[in-house]
Amino acid sequence: MFVLSSGYVGASEMIHLWPDGVPGETESKASPVISDDHTGDVIRIEKVTNPALIVFEANPDLRNGGTVIICPGGGYHHLAVDKEGYEIAEWLSSLGYTTFVLQYRVPENRDGAFQDTQRAIRCVRGMAERWGIESDKIGILGFSAGGSLGARVSTGDMKEAYLPVDENDHLSARPDFCILIYPAYLDLGPDHSLTPELELNEKTPPMFLFAALDDQKHVNSSLVMGSGLREANVPFELHVLPEGGHGFGMRPGNRAAEMWPKLCEAWMALTVLE
Repeated sequence: MFVLSSGYVGASEMIHLWPDGVPGETESKASPVISDDHTGDVIRIEKVTNPALIVFEANPDLRNGGTVIICPGGGYHHLAVDKEGYEIAEWLSSLGYTTFVLQYRVPENRDGAFQDTQRAIRCVRGMAERWGIESDKIGILGFSAGGSLGARVSTGDMKEAYLPVDENDHLSARPDFCILIYPAYLDLGPDHSLTPELELNEKTPPMFLFAALDDQKHVNSSLVMGSGLREANVPFELHVLPEGGHGFGMRPGNRAAEMWPKLCEAWMALTVLE
């Protein structure tokens, strides 16, 4: 175990995604910048120029071969890296999943964040033997803007977002399952319909979606995605609770925060492990 720059303890390793230059990045690689804003007792990374995966190894007694890459939310402005990252990773690793928290590029770099997410999936797939994971059980879990990333990398025609840098880039960047918790920006089509780049087809992986009805700004993202998945005959599970708001993570005291992990765990047991 080691201590991250945020002061958080629990991860075993940090793996930087880009061995040389970061595509499209004009600034030099540097350590992530932690925001002074800790509102809500949340650690926020406000700047990433050297994208990385933070590894949380699976409980060795329960290791199941499944893997989850977590994309924290933050509106593409920052990363809520503990509440929607490290805390979730500890839970998943306790269930037997090898888990990686993705520090993707922020602020305001949606193209770079997408490149980082594609690269992360490929790198994890390339490290399957090293971490004792199964290369066809690699999923992505995104919160809010991280949910947007999860949806983007799971759909569409998967055009190459960057030039290959090593052998990992010959591997698939499409996850084998996708978990979207209060996802954002999925309804940017006409009249708040599904965002056009999210093309759903037979290659779209099964999805789990969870949101709260009183998340007035973003609940429609889950609803239109669910409708699109149904029309495309893609297996999915959608839960919408009456209350919960947005950005609740899995901390106690919020019914939605306490409910989704139980439902998601059951869904993964059926979808990923069987």
